[in-house]
This record gives sequence, C-alpha cells and structure tokens, in this order.
Amino acid sequence: MAWNNQSTVTEFILRGLPSSSELQIFYFLFFSMVYAATVLGNLLIVLTIASEPRLHSPIYFLLGNLSFIDMSLASFATPKMIADFLSEHKAISFGGCITQIFFLHLLGGAEIVLLISMSFDRHVAICKPLRYLTIMSQRMCVGLVILSWIVGIFHALSQLAFTVNLPFCGPNEGDSFFCDLPLVIKLTCVDTNILGVFMISTSGMIALVCFILLVISYTIILVTVRQRSSSGSSKALSTCTAHFTVVTLFFDFPIDNALSVFYTIFTPLLNPVIYTLRNKDVKCSMRKLTNCLALPKFA
Repeated sequence: MAWNNQSTVTEFILRGLPSSSELQIFYFLFFSMVYAATVLGNLLIVLTIASEPRLHSPIYFLLGNLSFIDMSLASFATPKMIADFLSEHKAISFGGCITQIFFLHLLGGAEIVLLISMSFDRHVAICKPLRYLTIMSQRMCVGLVILSWIVGIFHALSQLAFTVNLPFCGPNEGDSFFCDLPLVIKLTCVDTNILGVFMISTSGMIALVCFILLVISYTIILVTVRQRSSSGSSKALSTCTAHFTVVTLFFDFPIDNALSVFYTIFTPLLNPVIYTLRNKDVKCSMRKLTNCLALPKFA
C-alpha cells in the first residue's frame, strides 16, 4: 500500500492513434460506422432470439448471451478511442485505465467460457441427440452463463490484484489505443518482471486449457459426424462450423495495435455476420423482426 504515495502519474497518454489530422477524421468516421454496425448487429441478434419462440433453444440462448458480451467487448474502449480522434489531448485517467483493464479481462474471460459452453452444446447435439434437451436444460444453460460471468470476474480481479497499487513515476505515454496490463506494466517505475510473468502465465494458461478443451470437443464431433449421415447431425454441424470460425477468430490474440483493433472491434462485428449467414432460422427470424419494426401497425 505504501507504493500509492510514490505514484506521481494521474493519467496515461495513449499514442496508438494516428497523429495526422486527415487520418484522424477518416478513422473517426470509419470506426464510428463499424462500432454502430457492431452494436446494432449484435443487438438485432439479441432481440431476434428473445422475440422469436422457435429460437428459444439452448444454442440460441447461448448465442444471444455471446452477442451481449460482444456488444460489451466492443464498447469498453471503442467510444473513448473514437472521441480521442477529435481530441488533441488523448489521455485517460488512472481510474479509467484500471476500469478498461477490468472490463477487458472480465469480458474476455466470460467469452472464453461461453465459447466452451457452446462447443459443449454442439457436442451433445451431435453425439447424444436423443438426450440433448435433457442435458441442455434451461437450468444447465442459465448455469453455464452464470459460470462464464463468475470466471470472468475472478479472472479480472486476479489480473488487477497486484496492479492497482503499483507506483507510476513516469513516463506516462503508451503505444496503444486502450489500457491493458502489458502497457501498464511497462510504465511502472519498479521491476515487475515477476509480476509480468505471473500475469502472462495465468492468462496464457487459461487460454491454453480452453483451447485444448475446444480441440478435443471438435475432434469428437468430427469423428461422430463422419460415422453418421443423419440430417440432424448435418444441421448441428452447420452451426458447429460457424461456431468454430468464431472460436478461431477469438483465439487470434492481439500482439500489436492492428490486431488489438481487430480483436476488440471487428471480431464482435464478424460474429453476428458469421452466425446469421450460415443459419436460415436466424436469417428468417431477423427478416421477420425487421419487417415488423419497419412497418408498424396503426390502429
């Protein structure tokens, strides 16, 4: 706790944004449209699933929650980034930086668990179709969603436990457009090699375990589908293919600014596109919902 008194930095300057005024205006317009499309696309999925009775099934329940997380993931830092395109002082307060770190790891951890839950759902649908509704009951689905948020919260708190009291004596400029632990650790004025290794290892271990579970699950699914030729298995595999595409995008971890933007903005936008383009039920229900919203009935 004594480190708090040594900190002289109250804000961080984010230098991951372009310095050219022409580029800033272009990026402001471009990312504003992308962000709006991301939020509206995922919101449309949530509303479609909630309003269409035939989509009230386990996989669509999980998909609706994934879209909600994607909306939140796209919103924890993007509005601030968009506003900074029109601002000369591209800074974020220490409290704001810690908040961004918390929500990044909260939402990232929750999404990993939710992706595993969706993989488990596809595994049951293909490998145990007769017991699908019994295993993937409403209680099970709600429990999986609650578990995803609990894991996300604990993951975020574990990453912040040793960070909030670190001393920052300067410099306070980082090459990023949002706050994350690697950026903050680089700017602290003490030797944090051990802390950095701990944080990277915990996140890496979680990602590795989740990736192994997903690979095992999809391997079993592919072997099972190869042995069967039923229409039910084919339909479940179609949804599974879309889900595998989303998982592949999610585990393409950001290593620089370009991939960071892709991870936090474009991946949440691609998720609803991937699922809707490969799913006739969702496309038909979306068309029905948009027609109802576009043509309100008058008395």
